[in-house]
Amino acid sequence: MQPKSALNQAFERPKEGPREGPKEGSIERLWLADAAGTAALGQRLARELAGAGPGGPWGPRGPAPWQPPILLLSGGLGAGKTCLVQGLAAELGINEAITSPTFALAQHYQGQGSAGPTALVHLDLYRLELAAAADDLFAQEEEEAAALGALLAVEWPERLGFWPQGAWQVELQLEGEGRLALITRPQEGSPGGPPGPGAGAGPQ
Repeated sequence: MQPKSALNQAFERPKEGPREGPKEGSIERLWLADAAGTAALGQRLARELAGAGPGGPWGPRGPAPWQPPILLLSGGLGAGKTCLVQGLAAELGINEAITSPTFALAQHYQGQGSAGPTALVHLDLYRLELAAAADDLFAQEEEEAAALGALLAVEWPERLGFWPQGAWQVELQLEGEGRLALITRPQEGSPGGPPGPGAGAGPQ
């Protein structure tokens, strides 16, 4: 028997019942058994976001405006947000250690993927209690991501006073020994993503 990959383990059904729920509208529900499964989901999302972006391969852009792919990561402390970002980085060929930038607020990474240079901007808004401060930092890092041709991953997007246009969202909920991932993709043709959980909301 062939050994199961982390990606296969992320989506397999448990013995006690189905772990992968049906899609409801634009929401996809996935059960993630462990950290490896969470990272594997990050790898899958990096591939999907690369295909969803308007510019083709990752890498630095020219002077024309470019909208970076945006992934908003919601969930309580310890839900696995940074673990998912580690999966994003692995798929992008980034070899640096990925940690939550809780105190630095933002980290920039560059890597080498199969199609060429890649980049990731990792933003953590947890410490910013004022929506205006979170909005300003997000705007600054969105510009940086556009210049780098980077994927922009944002932890604690509930701090923002608005919902970024075209953003994807993953909400992680701890359940038993694993976690449930709720993946929301922006509606095709819609200028923005789903409504946010609330401006300036703190951790639940």
